[in-house]
Amino acid sequence: MRKHTKQAPFCATKLGRALAALPLAALLLGSSVAHAEDKVDTTRIVSVGGDVTEIIYALGEEKHLVARDTTSMFPQEAMKLPDVGYMRALSPEGILALSPTSIIAIEGAGPPEALTVLKSASVPFETVPNAYTRDGILAKIEKVGALLGVNDKAKALEASVSADLDAAIADAGKRAEKDRKRVLFILSLQGGKVMASGTGTAADGIIKLSSAINAAGDFPGYKPLTDEAIIEAKPDVILMMNRGDGASTTNEELLKQPALALTPALQNKAVIRMDGLHLLGFGPRTASAVRELNAAMYGG
Repeated sequence: MRKHTKQAPFCATKLGRALAALPLAALLLGSSVAHAEDKVDTTRIVSVGGDVTEIIYALGEEKHLVARDTTSMFPQEAMKLPDVGYMRALSPEGILALSPTSIIAIEGAGPPEALTVLKSASVPFETVPNAYTRDGILAKIEKVGALLGVNDKAKALEASVSADLDAAIADAGKRAEKDRKRVLFILSLQGGKVMASGTGTAADGIIKLSSAINAAGDFPGYKPLTDEAIIEAKPDVILMMNRGDGASTTNEELLKQPALALTPALQNKAVIRMDGLHLLGFGPRTASAVRELNAAMYGG
């Protein structure tokens, strides 16, 4: 026991000296090799996540795609690819039937049982991190570019998207704090309950990028709001996704909710509906979504 205690600091010291003796070039080479190892076989890619698919198209690498998930609806050409199902309800059998050489999926894809089957197959399954922020978008582009082995293209796209985002965010941020709208994002009306967006969600992220205020408060995720909470929120604007399939909640249905009817938003008929992928996708077009949302909230 005493002998082991004496050796531990000695070994750590020797290891530290060995690392310190390594040439800088060798350390940089190791980092470069690790980055290169991110690349997957791009022969037949299945893309899961509308943002991932958009990035692949924006990089000009769509020729590698053999399928996409239901949320991948932009650009329009993507709709011609086979659909493997909703990103959170994937069918592993359907995906594997396409003989993909790799699967690139956004974080949060599932269900877990499906991922277990896919990861146990002899097909690389790569997850792209997801964060509803400016930097999160750029990180996605970098990761997808590394997986496809097109780092230079990714850097160019990052630079373009970054400049566009910074300009849109700066423009939105010019508005005085007292003039910023309180926005209530409603995901749905379930059983007469308003399902609203709290923190850590894509809706909260786009509201913040647009320099508006999330009227729902600071609870995490999505949850049904009580009538008291809705009235207390005092939203100036109701924000919703435009589903485009005729199944969107109408203004008349919103007005049937007594608490909503009392809000400044509905009293002023300030209901904004935007394409869901454009609004919440957090991909290359997010600067455009910030501008569109600001124009709808403030005019111009």
